[in-house]
Amino acid sequence: MISPNREPGAEQKFKEISNAYEVLSDDEKRSIYDRYGEAGLKGAGMGMGDFSNPFDLFESLFDGLGGMGMGGRASRSRATEGEDQVYNLVLNFKEAVFGVEKEIEITRLEACSTCDGSGAKPGTKPSKCSACGGQGQVVSSARTPLGVFQQVMTCSSCGGTGETSTPCNTCGGDARVRKSKRISLKVPAGVDSGSRLRVRGEGNAGRRGGAPGDLSLRTTLVMAKKGVPLLNKSNMRGDQLVKVQVEIPKRLSGEERKLIEELANLNKAKPLNSKR
Repeated sequence: MISPNREPGAEQKFKEISNAYEVLSDDEKRSIYDRYGEAGLKGAGMGMGDFSNPFDLFESLFDGLGGMGMGGRASRSRATEGEDQVYNLVLNFKEAVFGVEKEIEITRLEACSTCDGSGAKPGTKPSKCSACGGQGQVVSSARTPLGVFQQVMTCSSCGGTGETSTPCNTCGGDARVRKSKRISLKVPAGVDSGSRLRVRGEGNAGRRGGAPGDLSLRTTLVMAKKGVPLLNKSNMRGDQLVKVQVEIPKRLSGEERKLIEELANLNKAKPLNSKR
């Protein structure tokens, strides 16, 4: 039961519900609100101090109830999707400019092989959850001026499965264990430091048949061994993190054009036929 005296913020919410009900049930006040909004009600001296848009308020209320205000039953879902993983991918300048195929090692949660991803100790059978009676959900009621509304929430004791069991000794009931895996990936040419790349299905495994998460790669551009000397190891240097900004000149002087053409010849590349 939700009580204004015990739930944080509940008293204010009850005031808003009461005021909204007062507006919706009074033809005069509703007419004023339809024409002038909240300011019209306050200007008319109707004492709507703690007031929200009544339509938005009730819409949010019913959304929060998950459509359960009229005594329905929400569907149960045993499967839970896996979380995404974030990996910091270090690239040198050449790899960032031209692209590269790399093999990296990641650590992620995979389905426990001992319990086959069930989370239960092998040889044991699950039993009905005593907290929710096997429904996977519990009901919380709130009394308002419009009557009693019921909100259905996932049971915290069983996580919405409706069952409890002796946890697996390997995974502790999580149904997943942390393992390392090597994967190959292709980095496209032209990535910048801070770019995001996504590899579908290479994140943490889901629970009870849920889809796995994704692997999110965050690129960092470095110049290897070009940083400051390491403490007490002057012959060794760290990496230099860089952010490259290339400015393309809009106009070239004769001398600048000559230097660029010389550079192109040195690289055995055909110079650009620019008229500027």
